[in-house]
Amino acid sequence: MCRLNPRVDFAFKKLFGSEENKDILISFINSVLDQDEEITGLTLKNPYNAQNFKNDKLSILDVKAVDEKGVWYNIEMQITDQDYYDKRALYYWARLYTGQLKSGVNYDKLEKTIVINILNFNCLEEEDYHNVYQLLNRESKEELIDHLEIHFIELEKYSKDLSEIQTALDRWTEFLKKAHEYNKDQIPTQLAEVKSIEKAIKVLDTMYLNKDEREAYEARLKWLRDEEMALKKAEKKGMKRGIEKGREEERKEIAITMLKNGIKIDEVAKITKLSTKEIEKLKI
Repeated sequence: MCRLNPRVDFAFKKLFGSEENKDILISFINSVLDQDEEITGLTLKNPYNAQNFKNDKLSILDVKAVDEKGVWYNIEMQITDQDYYDKRALYYWARLYTGQLKSGVNYDKLEKTIVINILNFNCLEEEDYHNVYQLLNRESKEELIDHLEIHFIELEKYSKDLSEIQTALDRWTEFLKKAHEYNKDQIPTQLAEVKSIEKAIKVLDTMYLNKDEREAYEARLKWLRDEEMALKKAEKKGMKRGIEKGREEERKEIAITMLKNGIKIDEVAKITKLSTKEIEKLKI
């Protein structure tokens, strides 16, 4: 398996936000965009720098970039479930959009801004794992301006088998969710078809971390593991409660049938394990 997990925001930033890996970032962005919007070049605005990280370990580990057409991008891996993440996403879009205006610069210089949020939790009331939001007229669905585009990629909603993978985004999402299960010598064919994903797996498998970086990575990885264990535990409890509730409903149905057939309450209680008070309510 890969030595590093790309869902850990620190590893994500070092992988996608380094100058030597810009081809990996371009490939990922193209998998998110419509085919006619694909890009060929990027300028990183906040490239990963080990010294900067050492001085500010609590900084936001997003990736900012501008493509050859002037379009701005903000890509972030978010591992912690947060309330109001929709508002947070809009805020970061607004900050990046308005940040383009320098002193003496007119509004006509503002360029399209795309925010890509990769979430390790469920955030939206949507079934699909990838959802895109823009500025549209409520009635005609006409777009006011194409400058606002916010993507949400919810990893927990992605549940495809390798045989079901179809799109480039499927492949990148498979990588982000399961890269820790693969290594450079055992890359699934469906992923190896995209050379930048093959490179990403090899980079993660050989990436060097200094002492500060290793501490930050391990701390975030521990949180990620603890969170996943807590979710699994909660899921099991929920399933158990669901089963118990289903059994109780089944017992009540049996009790109603027995009462209709004239069987005494005491006998119904013995068979169904319901209390006489519960059975009295059913009789009513």
